[in-house]
Amino acid sequence: MAVATARTISLQGATGHLIDVQVDLSQGVVKTAMVGRPDASISEARDRCRAAVTNSGFEWPATRRVTILLSPADLPKRGPHFDLAIAVATLAASGTIPVAALAGVVFVGELTLDGRLRSVPGVLPMAMAASARGVRCVMVPETQVDEAAMVPGMTVIAVRSLAQVVAVLRDDEVPDAPAVDPLASGPLLSWRGEERISEVDLADVLGMADARYALEVAAAGGHHLMLSGPKGAGKTTLAERIPGLLPDLTVEQSLELSAIYSLAGCLPAGQTMVTRPPFRAPHHSASRASLLGGGSGRVRPGEVSRAHTGALFLDEFPLFNADIIDALREPLESGEITIARGEETATFPARAMFVIACNPCPCGDYHPTNRDNRCTCTEVRRREYRKKISGPVADRVDITRHVEPVRAYEVNDPLARPETSAEVRVRVTAARERQAVRYDCTGWRLNADVPGPVLRERWPLTDEADRLLTERVYAGELTRRGATRVHRLAWTVTDLRGGDRPGLDEVDVGLRLRTGQPLMLDTLVGSRPA
Repeated sequence: MAVATARTISLQGATGHLIDVQVDLSQGVVKTAMVGRPDASISEARDRCRAAVTNSGFEWPATRRVTILLSPADLPKRGPHFDLAIAVATLAASGTIPVAALAGVVFVGELTLDGRLRSVPGVLPMAMAASARGVRCVMVPETQVDEAAMVPGMTVIAVRSLAQVVAVLRDDEVPDAPAVDPLASGPLLSWRGEERISEVDLADVLGMADARYALEVAAAGGHHLMLSGPKGAGKTTLAERIPGLLPDLTVEQSLELSAIYSLAGCLPAGQTMVTRPPFRAPHHSASRASLLGGGSGRVRPGEVSRAHTGALFLDEFPLFNADIIDALREPLESGEITIARGEETATFPARAMFVIACNPCPCGDYHPTNRDNRCTCTEVRRREYRKKISGPVADRVDITRHVEPVRAYEVNDPLARPETSAEVRVRVTAARERQAVRYDCTGWRLNADVPGPVLRERWPLTDEADRLLTERVYAGELTRRGATRVHRLAWTVTDLRGGDRPGLDEVDVGLRLRTGQPLMLDTLVGSRPA
């Protein structure tokens, strides 16, 4: 009896499972049978692998019964990256490759009919899953070797074809083969896109001291932010400058985000690790699957997950579909999104800053004062428009700011010197470093991540500040969730000021940021260096 086992990885969302690809060659009716719940792309691998083996100069066991088991058999498998493991296990079962050479190696790659390898999405999370299960060697297409090598302690073997794989496993001379095409080519059209975001600076924003400080606090603690105001007031202008306030990603954050991009198949060409926080701004007409994740066949991460460790800007928020707005409750609260499709459940991280922008009415000209109000909407239309942002969603947003158009005296002030993004980023980075020290050896990174009970027990407010917050809760001005968010904001304000523990002043600032009340002048002036 001829049996051989090769290993590969099956992905369910961001979770990887180690799969044993077992091939048995036996007497009986000549047939290639594949069992273990393969999808259509894996079932087609029988024909791809047969042609690849034959055209690579090896012999396919055409006179034997070939049984291919993908174990564990109860786990659904998807994707063409099983090809290489199936072909290698078949050649090992027929004696072409030593069976012992397959031990301790994970094989990832799609085969063409002439035996060449093609790149596949998700190599980084596959390598991370293999490392987590004790496998320290992975064989991948040549163009993705840097991606897999990001996993610490992982030995990566780069190959171009099935013939090269066999030569490496038999310790023979490796033959030459054509280069492997990258997974994604460059865009056919060019536009400014990310370059435009990198070119903007907070120094371009005149006035708006209140909103500028709210942006700084949100960036420092990873808090969700809602910007409301009439059209042209500067909501999008402020939101687009958030990436410039965020420090570079840590190595751990880069691995997480790069793994998500690898799953989605959208790693930038020539770049294996994402080092800058992402800024995603989907259009309000985006579908539920594109925003939250999903899709037919393999579940892919959506914009919510691609913004992980960065910012997700949702402009014209009330114009998003109602089911999308309600579905954002979970990622706003827990920082992750779970997609269920039949028998498959995929969970993706979504710990991003949600920046929501909305107008006060459909026409965008409403203002609470009669002098500035030019709204033509009826009160019923305004009420229906505001109701699209449901109470539970609004309660999960940490900071609310009403953005006013810049006044003429602010535009023409000769003594005004708006701070640059780099100057503010220094304070944001220092505040995040304090949080990293405080939450060392925990599962949290930023103040916005810490659960309320843990925050109250291990990092409490002063007694006076705690009494003030409790009074606001019992007065009905805050929910318990709102009080937790004020507690987090108070810690972020303390970190920006370099303090040791939030007191009355920090809680007052947190309450004003939470409820949308104007900030005191000493808060805005004190945020700048002397």
